[in-house]
Amino acid sequence: MDERAKVGLGLRREMLDEFCQSSPQEINFFEVAPENWMTLGGKYGRQFKQLTEQYEFFCHGLSLSIGGPAELDVQFVKNIKSFMDEHKISVYSEHLSYCSGIGHMYDLMPIPFTEEAVHYVAKRVKQVEDILERALILENVSFYTAPGAQMSELEFVTAVLDESDCKMLLDVNNIYVNSINHQYDAKQFLRAMPTERIEYLHIAGHYEEDKDLIVDTHGADVISPVWELLAECYQTHGVFPTLLERDFNIPETPVLLEEINQIAQYQQLEIANLARRA
Repeated sequence: MDERAKVGLGLRREMLDEFCQSSPQEINFFEVAPENWMTLGGKYGRQFKQLTEQYEFFCHGLSLSIGGPAELDVQFVKNIKSFMDEHKISVYSEHLSYCSGIGHMYDLMPIPFTEEAVHYVAKRVKQVEDILERALILENVSFYTAPGAQMSELEFVTAVLDESDCKMLLDVNNIYVNSINHQYDAKQFLRAMPTERIEYLHIAGHYEEDKDLIVDTHGADVISPVWELLAECYQTHGVFPTLLERDFNIPETPVLLEEINQIAQYQQLEIANLARRA
């Protein structure tokens, strides 16, 4: 199998019974938030272990708070490392955001787009990587306000990637959401992303609150403009492993597979185009 053309799905607990019996061959890898799985025992723990022994897994964290003002939670990062070691998981991504201050906010907040924040985040990335003994991959996030911004989102994201020398999880839906909410050209932003930094992709649905306000929910089908942006991403940057996020309103597996297969079709189309141009 072409390693670039893998398609993944975010694993949820309600999927365990079904996928432990039979996992669709269309799904090449699963992704989990380690916070939601690393303390599980009993039936869930056994089922999860069964799947990690059979399939490739990525970790996509929620609580690292790479840009948070509080000191890095070193014990938490060590727990992540132990979890990944136990299940032989090599890929760990997190959000370029923060979710903690004096306490945990259970939401992803935008880091101020400043030079100071760039240096701060880059230093913490290296600290995390030293503990994990793995690369930390950062995801471009959706945001709804930009407090204290001294540079654009594009400038901030690329500066963090450059200074930290880390890889990127490029979320196609987040680019689309931000382009509507902050009135910029999604394709232009996408094309400006550093190809050499991209490790894998996310695609998801969202909720349209108003014509100029979209909320990144992962609770709906992917819409046509986001599919078009995914195709543009492959054409611009090449084909990368791509994961479908669906956090709630989760349909039956055959319906999920329609979007899984659509991702695969876009991947194969671009691979064929590349072969013709070679």
